[in-house]
Amino acid sequence: MKTLKMVFANAGGSNVTFSLKNPKAGITASEVQTVMDDIIAKNVFATTGGDIVSKVRATIVDTTETTLFEV
Repeated sequence: MKTLKMVFANAGGSNVTFSLKNPKAGITASEVQTVMDDIIAKNVFATTGGDIVSKVRATIVDTTETTLFEV
């Protein structure tokens, strides 16, 4: 499973991460940066450290899950 992780800094200096499962195939850095800019500009999320003020990084994490046993 792939997860897009977008990391922002808030006004209090802490990092805030938003994780989205199954991002579209072929998503580009430019597309992600545009979305992150929109999130900052529209101030759509509240954090305990204040407003989101800047982008830190974005990554796609690819995880393989193997079930060892199930009850």
